[in-house]
Amino acid sequence: MSALEIFERVPRFLRSFYFLAGVAFLVWMFLFDANDFVKQYDMYAKWQELQTDKQYYLREIDKVKSDRAELLSSPELLEKFAREKYIMKRPGEDVFLLVPAEKK
Repeated sequence: MSALEIFERVPRFLRSFYFLAGVAFLVWMFLFDANDFVKQYDMYAKWQELQTDKQYYLREIDKVKSDRAELLSSPELLEKFAREKYIMKRPGEDVFLLVPAEKK
């Protein structure tokens, strides 16, 4: 079998200029372009991750807002928060911090 016989066995539409140009264009767009499929997939995965982070941070913001509203509504809770979180004390008081021993 010669090359000409093999070429003749290929269907005519597969040998047309427009089909070959279209295939070359698609290969270029899918593999070699600056916005190829791999980059598009990576960008979509990053977008999904950022959407998940966004939801997490929106929940955290709501939680902090509710805690803030609760603290500002009651002076007793504000004092408790300041003592526990920032180790504040009243004048004349002594504060003892118990730190657990590190495991070796």
